[in-house]
Amino acid sequence: MATAIDHLDWDDLKLFLTVVRCKSVTGAARELKVSHSTVSRRLARLEYTVGGALVERNPDGLLLTPAGLITMRRAEEIENGVNALRSDVSNRDEIRGTVRLATMEGIATLYLSKRLVELSERHPDLDLELVTSPQSVRVARREADLFLSFFKPRGTALDSQLIGRFKTGLFASKAYLERNGVPCYAADLREHRFVGYIDELVQLESVLWLEELVSAPKIVFSSNSMMSQMFAASAGAGIVALPEFARSLNVGLIPVLEELHGVREIWMSAHQDLAYLPRVRAVKQFLKELVRRDEQRLLRKAQW
Repeated sequence: MATAIDHLDWDDLKLFLTVVRCKSVTGAARELKVSHSTVSRRLARLEYTVGGALVERNPDGLLLTPAGLITMRRAEEIENGVNALRSDVSNRDEIRGTVRLATMEGIATLYLSKRLVELSERHPDLDLELVTSPQSVRVARREADLFLSFFKPRGTALDSQLIGRFKTGLFASKAYLERNGVPCYAADLREHRFVGYIDELVQLESVLWLEELVSAPKIVFSSNSMMSQMFAASAGAGIVALPEFARSLNVGLIPVLEELHGVREIWMSAHQDLAYLPRVRAVKQFLKELVRRDEQRLLRKAQW
């Protein structure tokens, strides 16, 4: 005797995965270019098919129920199988399609954006989506195909590679240094003003480069945006801690006490099932080449 699960529709599973990745029915409707009611109706049909609620609603969006988590995992297995089949029956060397690369705002804006033009020229049929996030992106849940981070993400289904390092340091504008003096020793920093992050809004400890270099800095301007910090410092607000790649955009900041510096790692992660797709592999190779090419600059051994 046939049961409801025997009539499972793969299209409903794909819609469910989109709901999970968008974290809302509204976002999924926008992504799929269908109405909100269509998404809700098909989600309800899938819940009837599997015999239980798949999501719960809360103020932050949708949360997966235990049944939803199981369904998501099985749906991803089917999706991976379909993707693998598509890759197997197509030209194995063909690099086309969409790759979503997620990373932090600073490295995306200051370092990657203008350099990714070269990738587009190299592979004109490749559509790259660059997503910025102030928090860790869960590649294992397909929130992105690739994640570039300053730490090694946790996860059993991840293919993670250490592809480079960069230094961090202190910077200030010429106007600020003329007005407040140039610190010659670390102890002099007690008399200076600083620009930094808003503590309670920091979601990744790897961006706390100021606290690593200066003990109890006197913060006079704070923002959860590294870009805002950089431009505030360039206007004379105070001394700011920045990653070395920020110097690729010349906004008039001068290094301060260069002997004070930190080092961060650059990790590139992909889901194991996607890591060897031609389009994902092409982006991975480009990013490794890019970081290797700029290694001396990122470590402050050469000029930008």
